[in-house]
Amino acid sequence: MHLLDRQLLFVREHVGMLKLTDRYDLLDPETKQPVGIAYEKIEGWQKYLRLLVKKRSLPTRVEIAVAEGQPAVLVLKRGFTFLRAHVEVTDGAGVKLGLLRAKWFAIGGGFHVLSADGQPFAEVKGDWKGWNFKLLDLSGGEMGTVTKQWAGLGRELFTSADNYVIAVREAGAANALLLAAALAIDMVFKEQQ
Repeated sequence: MHLLDRQLLFVREHVGMLKLTDRYDLLDPETKQPVGIAYEKIEGWQKYLRLLVKKRSLPTRVEIAVAEGQPAVLVLKRGFTFLRAHVEVTDGAGVKLGLLRAKWFAIGGGFHVLSADGQPFAEVKGDWKGWNFKLLDLSGGEMGTVTKQWAGLGRELFTSADNYVIAVREAGAANALLLAAALAIDMVFKEQQ
């Protein structure tokens, strides 16, 4: 089964001391076997700028691939962010799939999801804790969820590395945007330094 066709996916962020880039394992939630990897790919000068400026304000590029060294199947790009983040989602060939635009004043966070032609497609809405998110279609129907998983006391207290489970109702076009949204949630709302 292809990575983007999965209806259930476990996302585990790597833990690291003073890490300048993020890496995520994409696992089958039942077997915990790897089905993909996501990693930040940024310029050298940007890595060191992260020591001075919050990561969530700086540009980043996250590539999602089936395995290390394989070509990307999905790419997330965010430019400099001042007030509201915009994350462009493309396939591995650079074809735009959509745009995630952070909401202005959303308790728990959230995104407007726009299609490739800029039309509203869905929204990602967080709960009051900012741990659980729903992907809703324009009529409010649930297309999928992104749920934070408890990673243990030590990991929760001393790191910013989070685990998420992504569940989509139906396989299809929403899978790529929901996977992108799960990683964008971490990039935009959860990363502190």
